Amino acid sequence: MSENTIDIFDRMLAGGIIRNDDPQMPRLWDVVSHTITLSAALNTSTSVDQIRERLSEITDTDIDKSTTVFVPFYTNFGRHIKLGRNVFINHACTFLDLGGITIEDDVQIGPKVNLITENHPADPSQRKSLDLKSIIIKRNAWIGAAATILPGVTIGENAIVAAGAMVNKDVAANTIVAGVPAKFIKAIDCRDGNSI
Repeated sequence: MSENTIDIFDRMLAGGIIRNDDPQMPRLWDVVSHTITLSAALNTSTSVDQIRERLSEITDTDIDKSTTVFVPFYTNFGRHIKLGRNVFINHACTFLDLGGITIEDDVQIGPKVNLITENHPADPSQRKSLDLKSIIIKRNAWIGAAATILPGVTIGENAIVAAGAMVNKDVAANTIVAGVPAKFIKAIDCRDGNSI
């Protein structure tokens, strides 16, 4: 089976290169255009319930009532965002989710956090193609204000990413990372196994 006959959305979630001249690329741009329209309504929402309802339209999934998202919230695609229960996302976050973003239960995300699943090849002749890798944020992690998580990164359970960090490698469970690029700072003592 030719790569171009496999659904582009499945290929995006699988990761890797999606060429700019891919024959299915117009389908991607149709979703992006629809998301831009829905985002205007999302970012003028006047209640958390209304935000949740409008973001559910963008993600094409029901967002649990225990999850809270503050606007403004920015995404270019939306359908590849999966939010767990009891998630909190503060103001002015940007989720570029073409490659897939999974946020598990009980995660806290500070203001102005960037989750970026998209990159481009270094080869100038291929630069307009997409290089996609998913981001996974495991249960009970905390992402500090203005942190940036780059493509292909998994943030482990209970981990903390300090404010302003730029994370380009996986973060182990029960650890704190900080800096640009983010580096291990210390382990977290999880005495009861459930809290940090």
